[in-house]
Amino acid sequence: MFAKPFRVKSNTVLKGSDRRKLKADLSAAFPSLSADDLSELVPNKEEINVVRIYAHKGEAVTLYVLHKNPIFFELEKRLYPTVYVLWRHPSLLPVFRTWAPVLQKLIGGADLMLPGVVMPSCGLPDVKQGSCCAVLIVNNRAPVAVGKAATSTMEMQSSGMKGRGVCVLHTAFGDKSNLPSLPDEEGEIEDTNGEISEVSEKEERGDDDDFGTCAEEHQSSSETVTNQTCCGFEELNLTDMEEDKVESSNEKGEENQDELKTPQEEMDALLLQCFLHALKSKVKKSELPLLTSTFLRNHMFTCCPSGKQLDIKKSSYKKLSKFLQVMQQQHNLVQVKELTKGVESIVEVDWKNQRLRSFSVPEEAGVGETTVLSGEGETLYHPPEITTLYSVSARLEPLFLDANKRKGTTMLPAEVRSIITEYVKKNELVDENNKNYVTINPTLCDCLLEKSEYQEVECLKWDDLFSRTLGRMQECYQVVFPGQAATVKKGHIEPIDISVASRGSNKKVTLIKNLEVYGLDPEAVATALQHRVQASAVLQILPGVKDRVLVQIQGNQVHQVGNLLLDHYQIPRKYIQGLDKAPKVWMLMKRSAVNRTTSHVKVL
Repeated sequence: MFAKPFRVKSNTVLKGSDRRKLKADLSAAFPSLSADDLSELVPNKEEINVVRIYAHKGEAVTLYVLHKNPIFFELEKRLYPTVYVLWRHPSLLPVFRTWAPVLQKLIGGADLMLPGVVMPSCGLPDVKQGSCCAVLIVNNRAPVAVGKAATSTMEMQSSGMKGRGVCVLHTAFGDKSNLPSLPDEEGEIEDTNGEISEVSEKEERGDDDDFGTCAEEHQSSSETVTNQTCCGFEELNLTDMEEDKVESSNEKGEENQDELKTPQEEMDALLLQCFLHALKSKVKKSELPLLTSTFLRNHMFTCCPSGKQLDIKKSSYKKLSKFLQVMQQQHNLVQVKELTKGVESIVEVDWKNQRLRSFSVPEEAGVGETTVLSGEGETLYHPPEITTLYSVSARLEPLFLDANKRKGTTMLPAEVRSIITEYVKKNELVDENNKNYVTINPTLCDCLLEKSEYQEVECLKWDDLFSRTLGRMQECYQVVFPGQAATVKKGHIEPIDISVASRGSNKKVTLIKNLEVYGLDPEAVATALQHRVQASAVLQILPGVKDRVLVQIQGNQVHQVGNLLLDHYQIPRKYIQGLDKAPKVWMLMKRSAVNRTTSHVKVL
């Protein structure tokens, strides 16, 4: 599932208490392991590394590495042994046998299909759906892959041994995975009547429709944990090297084709490249639905290659909505819906789409943005996207159970409105005489009414129903910075605070704080203001607040600070506090200029 590309998050040494916990978890997960086996696998006096990685679709995997060899890996809070552990304990997991030619398909990312499973004389192992199991090659007890059973044994047999058998998570691969030869007396199969050869040749040709389909579909969407993942930090992937050779040999031809394109065609190609790159390596399923504006700013822009600038207005589409419409209708890559009036969101991505799977991420893509400078001389700044959310409270949890929203789940106001509307219609609570009213049932009574209203209020207007629901939920906010994961916090976001104070002999200074909340560098802001107003600026650490700095600049510069934040950094006005403290003289000058213009018009 996680062969390439992957990103290492951390690499630490397993401590004593964590080592004991790991042993306890392994003992619970694999009861057949004795105390001596656990001491051998997790020795007390030898260093065990804990390597945390992220796979290309964001799956978090924890690897436990002993002597530079992975022994276990944890996925979705479940422990799995690697094949290197199973070589020493081959009976640890139930096993499925297959033919030798199938191994290369498994390494390539395919799942094990039931037509490729060899039925031993003792029958299939008794497994449930999701059970951890191993895959062997006939006549060798050394496992070559680890995965989860796609269905139970009974379902496998009732289906006539058709369909998916084992969802492969990890395979043996590379120079360090020299497969040992362990006699497999139980599953020994002789090549009688040429059946083995015939099946092997069929699988090598890809004639098995079920198997071929799975190999094709699974190869990009569900890659495997290989020896390269854990030990291959020092090795090169041979496939990548071959691809690099092919790319280098075709560079000249591609350059000639680019010279023949018009600027508009080049921008169309760049737009499509950034779009596919963002879908393949940036967007996670957990982020959906994703605002199209967020997708453009935080994902597509960051995928723009160095030296190029993505400008939709210079393409043939002119607008992002039109481009996404083409991607949806003609290519079926995404589904875009208007969840809120006038605001479009990407609600679904087809990661199995052939065009997306065959797209290769350019090596230089995504490095250009960090080198682009703004007019003030600092790195180009993109404001964060701030979204108001509402969290389900304990009191309102019964109201959201049908929608499978538990306590603490955050939602957009439009989603809350949609769920409440569905709840009312499902329970037939709309007043028959007046459709503008909703009848209060016991659940709505407990969730939305005060105790004094229990005997008095029998129905509510729709607007009152929605406002009471939102009023009893915990207000939160989500902040998304370009190229970073979204963060959700409770309460209201702190605005950038601008104030004016007196220092010394009635000298005015302008103070600016909370810049860090919006991803702004206080030092860069201070430098920009110095250049604008030609006054000194200093940075001061805010007492009692961690990682916050106050910018102080001479004079009442509220007007200039406001212009910098609003016009240059594009911070919305509602997130700036103190703009009304601009000098009154400036306001009078502005009004007098307007009056002079008006009187001049009257004279004319």
